[in-house]
Amino acid sequence: MLLKDENKALAEKSVRGVLVSVCTGDQFASELSLDELENLLDTAGGTVAARVVQNLDSPNAKTYIGTGKAKEIADYIAADGDIDLVVFDNELSPSQLNNLEELIGVRVIDRTMLILDIFALHAVTGEGKMQVEIACLRYTAPRLTGKGKELSRLGGGIGTRGPGESKLESDRRHIKRRIAALEEELREMERTRLTKRAARDKKPIKSAVIVGYTNSGKSTLLNYLTDAGILAENKLFATLDPTTRLLTTEGGEELLLTDTVGFIDGLPHHLIKAFKSTLDELKFADIIISVTDSSEEDSRRRRKSEVTKKLIDELCGEHKPIVQVFNKIDKVADRDFIPADAIEISALTGKGVDKLISTLEDIVRGGRKAVCFKFPRSAAGKLSLLYSFGEVLETEYNDDGSISVKAYCEEKEIGRLADYIVENG
Repeated sequence: MLLKDENKALAEKSVRGVLVSVCTGDQFASELSLDELENLLDTAGGTVAARVVQNLDSPNAKTYIGTGKAKEIADYIAADGDIDLVVFDNELSPSQLNNLEELIGVRVIDRTMLILDIFALHAVTGEGKMQVEIACLRYTAPRLTGKGKELSRLGGGIGTRGPGESKLESDRRHIKRRIAALEEELREMERTRLTKRAARDKKPIKSAVIVGYTNSGKSTLLNYLTDAGILAENKLFATLDPTTRLLTTEGGEELLLTDTVGFIDGLPHHLIKAFKSTLDELKFADIIISVTDSSEEDSRRRRKSEVTKKLIDELCGEHKPIVQVFNKIDKVADRDFIPADAIEISALTGKGVDKLISTLEDIVRGGRKAVCFKFPRSAAGKLSLLYSFGEVLETEYNDDGSISVKAYCEEKEIGRLADYIVENG
């Protein structure tokens, strides 16, 4: 989102931050999550000055970490003199956020606020920007009120790149009206999308959605398959808005491919809800292409695969074909860990992609049969019906005025022209 001019210098500065996590059990899991938080900060344009993990039986109700630990962090920041930010790997309540800022003396944000900041950076379409703004308003606004602080600090660097002062007013009623207006605009976009989808569903083109943990190489794969020309960076959430492109295989099959926002562990439910229209692509797709980064260290890879599987199960709503793809094999020497039924590829070099395309072709053809029809002159108008649901392969105009046609048809559609079938399958 656009920043106010007076905040550009701060936003463009490489912000140094301290990462903080509370571990209530699994130390290894906390370290993995903190590693991911470091990558998130890097994506947002910041660098890590220090990492702090505190072991507690349960978080402190007032400050999440202990007050003694908060003072240690404050002393460290004061001695350094060039640290602008503290980022908690855990979600903070409004009161915890305010109490921590008073104790530490610099801006404090949590993991969700950092993710929202990255979303704001990478939203391109009007719909994506509106989704981000709604999420920012719902999550950030309560955390910036009650202390008399200026809301104009939004729009001033990492953790603040949501809506600026002109969009986020201190009056909660105004915020509520803004959210309602944005939601109505999104509903109108959704109605338009459903109309387009209904028209698309009448045509014999199946759709596949590319999903996976953020930075697993989804955009690179879509680019390789379709020359989509979308941003493919080694950054988390480099892609936020879905991109759909048509893939036409050498075998003549057509498939609509959509790249979606990457998954991430610990993404709050309200953020998933904010991107409902984007993630609905999973629900309506015919095929799911699940991409895993095979170059990840084993424990990280397994954890991310579990997160991806869980979200696919939650978002799909029904059983559908899932193609497991292990990407970045050009960076892996030992690939024994890859399941036998998974497809090994490098979306960067193209290695193994032919097998993926072949698998997709088989799935697309799986629900169709080659059927031969013969339409007498009196039923020539039925040809347009066949074109509406089938893929016509051959057409021959006979001397008696009849028309012979061979077409791929879905099993469920064949009966609509059963009277004209001369050969099935």
